[in-house]
Amino acid sequence: MKEKAGTIFKISGPLVIATNMEDVKIGDVCFLGEKGVFSEVIKIEGEKVFLQAFEETSGLSPGEKVINTKEPLSAELGPGLIGNIFDGILRPLEKLRSLEGDFIKVGTKIRTLDEKKQWDFEPLVKEGEIVSEGDIIGQVRETPLVMLKIMVPIGFKRAKVKKIFSGKRTINDPIAIVQENGKENFLYLSFKWPVKIPRVFLRKMDPTIPLITGQRNIDTLFSILKGGTACIPGPFGSGKTVVQHQLAKWSDADIIIFVGCGERGNEMADVLKEFPTLKDPKTNRPLMERTILIANTSNMPIAAREASVYVGATLGEFFRDMGYHVALMVDSTSRWAEALREMSSRLEEMPGEEGYPAYLGSKISSFYERAGFVETLGKPKRTGSLTIIGAVSPPGGDFSEPVTQNTLRVTKVFWALDEKLAAARHFPAINWLKSYTLYSDTINEYFKKNIAEDYPELIQMTRKILGQEFRLLEILKLVGFEYLNDFERLTLETAAFIRENYLMQNAFDEVDTYCPLVKQALMLRAIITYHLMREEKIRKGEKTFEETKVSEIEDFIKKMKYLTEEEIRDKLKVLFKIEKV
Repeated sequence: MKEKAGTIFKISGPLVIATNMEDVKIGDVCFLGEKGVFSEVIKIEGEKVFLQAFEETSGLSPGEKVINTKEPLSAELGPGLIGNIFDGILRPLEKLRSLEGDFIKVGTKIRTLDEKKQWDFEPLVKEGEIVSEGDIIGQVRETPLVMLKIMVPIGFKRAKVKKIFSGKRTINDPIAIVQENGKENFLYLSFKWPVKIPRVFLRKMDPTIPLITGQRNIDTLFSILKGGTACIPGPFGSGKTVVQHQLAKWSDADIIIFVGCGERGNEMADVLKEFPTLKDPKTNRPLMERTILIANTSNMPIAAREASVYVGATLGEFFRDMGYHVALMVDSTSRWAEALREMSSRLEEMPGEEGYPAYLGSKISSFYERAGFVETLGKPKRTGSLTIIGAVSPPGGDFSEPVTQNTLRVTKVFWALDEKLAAARHFPAINWLKSYTLYSDTINEYFKKNIAEDYPELIQMTRKILGQEFRLLEILKLVGFEYLNDFERLTLETAAFIRENYLMQNAFDEVDTYCPLVKQALMLRAIITYHLMREEKIRKGEKTFEETKVSEIEDFIKKMKYLTEEEIRDKLKVLFKIEKV
């Protein structure tokens, strides 16, 4: 018996109220009206069903039908994701453009993955073997940089491989037949997963490996670990998007997922133009061969913003389960929160602080909790990580507003962007006095073992000098430079060297845009060694502050960001008589 379709009762922007719907559940995907507007059930109140539309509702009218698919909002996971550009509900934009032109028609339904493309499937199990959920049964080469692992879907406990195929397969062709409890099942290259349900793993572990970004301010002072979480709040124009672009370009994650959530169209257009032209610094291959872009700009329906962040997390977990290290960038979660606020208002829910829904904190927490360093299900035994870095756009740069505060409660790294630093063209404009990382102890152990024994001490000295500079600048406002002693003058000068020649980095310079950890340690050693050398001479009374200056060393410090590691090593040996660098 064919199920009766529901009926649209009321339309309020992206919120649609329907009646006469049978057997409906929260989270069901429905199609509205003749155009089939994509929507999701978010509330049920008696006979009224409330749906949020992921597409424009203009043209819909009360009385039109509502078709319930009885399936949750899901992402299709399989080969063909890498290197692609999708909208907030995972429709491939390049394919949409080829079919419809520059504007997406309402109700357009298109499969995420290409049904015609053939993939060379290589089986890794034999017929007769017993497999269970999470086991890797084969692989396909998705790009030259990514080998896609084909895993047994969740739900299979002890299934026997009756048949395994190999060679060219499309996503519609079965790759294996498995038998469990007397029932035969076909396995395919792709499967669907509900985006709002975190993917299953064996156990979550403490992260121990740093995510190397090549940005000195971040790697040295405010490091993040693979599987960690970070928040980048900052006012308009402070460089949130540029920082995230740099992280997407240069971080040493295996897979990069960038979600443009409610951002301006021109910013997302810059990403779409620039990323396909970039080279991966590790392999010199195109960066898009390990990147997925999700574009959900500010002129798109607001409900799709919520979908886009969950889609990004689900894609990240999918590659994490293969054993990859994934970095997810979301720009920005404030636009997602604004969408929640608008929908909450239309639902006539009791507003919380600044009009945001009372459940804002739990929504943000549940999203960031999907990050982590995990041991995955299945054989062979493997670990993977999902790092989530979210930009926040507080109105007027007010870090006390609800989205920033709720994000800070769950993230362990805080990169506070400063409008004054950005105006002074100091990139990245991360305020070293307000920012912090809770991963310092783990990072220091890694630096000692892998970079240099004294690297944590150099970092600690750097933080101390920058903190002293802040105090001395306050004193300067009262008494003037001439009333400072030689030690205080030296501190101010060294702090200026740190700020201008170390923390400040040129994102558009071919050499300075990325700085390896070893080079960072060498640069910092040069500045701190010069500082300690001058401090010692002042302490012994041999020379005054001015007399301790060495022009050759200062010229070197000002140029070293544009030098190679070997050039810096050679200079350190000559200028400071350091035998082992």
